[in-house]
Amino acid sequence: MTQSLQKLFTFNEFLDFLATQPENIRYELHDGEIVQMPPPPGKHEQIVAFLTMILGYECLRLKLNYGIPKTATVKPTNKISGYYPDVLLMNFSNLINEPLWEKQSILSQSDSIPLVIEVVSTNWRDDYHKKLADYEEMGIPEYWIVDYAALGSKELIGDPKQSTITIYSLSEEGEYRGKQFRGNERIESPTFLNLNLTVEQIFQCVID
Repeated sequence: MTQSLQKLFTFNEFLDFLATQPENIRYELHDGEIVQMPPPPGKHEQIVAFLTMILGYECLRLKLNYGIPKTATVKPTNKISGYYPDVLLMNFSNLINEPLWEKQSILSQSDSIPLVIEVVSTNWRDDYHKKLADYEEMGIPEYWIVDYAALGSKELIGDPKQSTITIYSLSEEGEYRGKQFRGNERIESPTFLNLNLTVEQIFQCVID
């Protein structure tokens, strides 16, 4: 489970706090609460590494001016929050417009973030509810929830529960529309239209 500190913090106080902490412990800011994230299991990190490799290659192949930073903070609109997505696709062309980027790796504009991915772990409610709402409000065009362990509720991923990837894309009305993928289904990404990758390949971290 995530652990939170009792005091409410401003975003700048959160940054000051991070500067005093060891790098191997990850924290996020959720509506003013500093939350210590649990160490992810090996399978979680394996999927993160696989997706980073695949999407990084696609950026190079398509000659997109995008990259995947090792660590970058997403600061949602009008919220005292700061998140570290498991995979964040960054638009290099818009970094000049990011007010905090030169001093700290903080992104606050949707034009800088074509896509974010959260690989679900024990704090699945944050991924399916809090972060979904905040990424939508920011206007991030595409958001993946990779639920390999089927931790989400039955209302979210069906009954019986099964490993699911949900891809949300932003509509013209500024609202997310989600589509779910399972098993041998090929995922459909608005950012990577010709991505030839199935859910099973992602969960097994295998390239055909």
